[in-house]
Amino acid sequence: MTRESTDILISGGGPAGLAAAAAFGSAGFSVICVDPTPPVTDGDAEGADLRTTAFLHPSRAVLQAAGLWDRLEPHAAALQVMRIVDAGGPVAEPRIVKDFDAADISDEPFGWNFPNWLLRREMVARLADLPTVSFRPGIATTALFTREAEARVTLSDGAIVTARLVVAADGRNSTIRQVLDIGVHTLRYGQKALAFAVTHPIPHHNISTEIHRSGGPFTLVPLPDRNGQPASAIVWMETGPEVARLAALPERDFEAEMNMRSCQILGPLKLATRRSVWPIISQVADRMTGERTALMAEAAHVVPPIGAQGLNMSLADLRVLLELAEADRAGLGGAKMLETYQRRRHLEVKARVAGIDALNRASMMGGQTFRDLRAAALDTLYSVAPLRRTMMRAGLGVR
Repeated sequence: MTRESTDILISGGGPAGLAAAAAFGSAGFSVICVDPTPPVTDGDAEGADLRTTAFLHPSRAVLQAAGLWDRLEPHAAALQVMRIVDAGGPVAEPRIVKDFDAADISDEPFGWNFPNWLLRREMVARLADLPTVSFRPGIATTALFTREAEARVTLSDGAIVTARLVVAADGRNSTIRQVLDIGVHTLRYGQKALAFAVTHPIPHHNISTEIHRSGGPFTLVPLPDRNGQPASAIVWMETGPEVARLAALPERDFEAEMNMRSCQILGPLKLATRRSVWPIISQVADRMTGERTALMAEAAHVVPPIGAQGLNMSLADLRVLLELAEADRAGLGGAKMLETYQRRRHLEVKARVAGIDALNRASMMGGQTFRDLRAAALDTLYSVAPLRRTMMRAGLGVR
């Protein structure tokens, strides 16, 4: 049995946990980051996460502080316009198209899109360059004991680590959260999402498009060209049984269905990767702290993939934790730091989850009357320029 100490123990090696390890390591803290599942860093490998993440531009500063942005930027697809298409009429074709252009509020795009597997690849490479960070894939957190001065963490390889701060970034079923007996409020929609990439003949022009009809949005997010052809990532949200049916279709039949659902706005779509299926829920932890412990990312909050909010909320958690840690290094993990983190993040998180929940429920509307109401609301909100700009700023998380 080995015993060691560190400033920060991060439980969870997904993109949020890896970003946290890079940020704290870049700031000079000693960090151990563990995850029971080694990251898949090749998009063609079994188990690769084929979803994509759009980093909205407020998140870029966190990535720069972590030494990650220079690695990621060459792989970025900019998101200049968020296009909302309502196809909820009697026929599945666009009837209302509204463009939310980042140029209305900023000289920057809304953000930049990346495949999740690529994020893991570049983040793991960054950690290898940081002498104060130890990344240990294949190792799980098995026990946590805290006291006023420190936390003691037992790992699955038998090691015992004492840390001044434990960061729980271990997902929606967080072991750390359960050990701390922190409850969660979960909303289930009966939805799942299909995630995959496609090529298409019409360039996307850095426009991210959400097509609304029923069951949930069909979202096309720009990717860099693939084998010389324009490419996009797709998240297709539907009821659980419908997703199961679609996932089981032969490729040719699946392409026919997705081209009908896409309204052919980018021309005929051609499947470029395998299809993966993900459950859709909303979830908020009752609190985001325990003694010597901070919850972040999906350990603290889960949202449907609407408006690119998920990982950007996680980086907002990280931004606050990093600010507090650097402002009082001697007080790292202490009650004052964690009380401030709880105060600055929890109400904001609850409000944002509630807003995304409302948007998702609106996107699921199936009856014609309700779809018409949704279309009318979109038309009204877009037509009032100050309100449109306020909505865009709120979506970015800026005032």
